[in-house]
Amino acid sequence: MHKNIEEIKKLEGSPKVIKNLFSKNEIEKFMQLYQTLPTTVHNKKQNVIKKRWLKNFNKELENLFYKKVKNEIGEFKMDNLKDENNEDILGLFQESYNPIGLHVDAGFNSDEIIFKQTLIPLTSKGSTVIFKNKFYGNSTNFTVDESELKIKDLKYGQNIRSSEHLKMYGKEAFNEADHKKYLSHEKIENLSGLEIDLVYEWELGSILIFDRTRLHCSSSLIEGKKLGLTTFTKK
Repeated sequence: MHKNIEEIKKLEGSPKVIKNLFSKNEIEKFMQLYQTLPTTVHNKKQNVIKKRWLKNFNKELENLFYKKVKNEIGEFKMDNLKDENNEDILGLFQESYNPIGLHVDAGFNSDEIIFKQTLIPLTSKGSTVIFKNKFYGNSTNFTVDESELKIKDLKYGQNIRSSEHLKMYGKEAFNEADHKKYLSHEKIENLSGLEIDLVYEWELGSILIFDRTRLHCSSSLIEGKKLGLTTFTKK
């Protein structure tokens, strides 16, 4: 559990979407950056390609991102793990062909005061489901899959696997219509006690900002592939 839960709670709020924050030209620059960055992970099982946003690849974009996000959330520090040279990573590009499951990006250091995370779509197809439910442990993938729950040998930056959420939010069955519409890739039993707060329909130029304590996942609505840039912040 995080040690500064009360401080973290003071910073929490509703998820928000800011439309037209980035111009078409700026989105193209993010796409060009993605093309030039080295691949960090190509997980063929999950069919996802991850690239870390490494510092100094495009200083102009770094400054642009920081300024625009600061205008929306105030002062913040990046909290995106470190590279091999112990330099801060600025974010994570993910190119997904399958939906990403239920998880929370609450960090790996319980001493930190975690803040907001952002998602910038770089393709127009896709959606992200944010739940009202919160979790104050470290970054975790929530699952009822026994083979996943047995994974204990985690590498740097990998999420814990847990079914702890099923004991936390009550036993109420998840809404069947919402499951069919948005979350058919998830076992409905894994969503017991959860309540949707926002379904963010991806739109180029927009940004999603929400608390890092919020449970969330991709929706099952993917056409071909989707590409987004996620960053994590702390105080």
